[in-house]
Amino acid sequence: MQKTKCGLISVAFCLLSATTSAIAGEADVKGVEVTRSNDKYDFSVTVQHADEGWDHYANKWEVVGEDGTVYATRVLAHPHVGEQPFTRSLSGVELPDGVTTVIIRAADSVHELGGQEMAVKLSDR
Repeated sequence: MQKTKCGLISVAFCLLSATTSAIAGEADVKGVEVTRSNDKYDFSVTVQHADEGWDHYANKWEVVGEDGTVYATRVLAHPHVGEQPFTRSLSGVELPDGVTTVIIRAADSVHELGGQEMAVKLSDR
């Protein structure tokens, strides 16, 4: 009987562990600032995600064209458990002529892409 109780407890713990990684949800873009420097762009992006540690955290954001072309990726090298939302920058992004709007999207290590995105109209184009 003791063995059965331990087995059930182990199963319950495994199920709980499997579902808690999904509790943090997807990474959302909460703000974007863009500046132009010569022919390149600098992006400062604010991301929010309920980072839980190395097993589930916001791990990147991307600058994407309306056609789905990824122009740049900012890799986020570690969890930001105690810093939410957080802002990180990427400088020197080259965009092709004719691109007037980009989409900023974030990803996390469990769900990948899928959270709130933000479209940004480039006012100087």
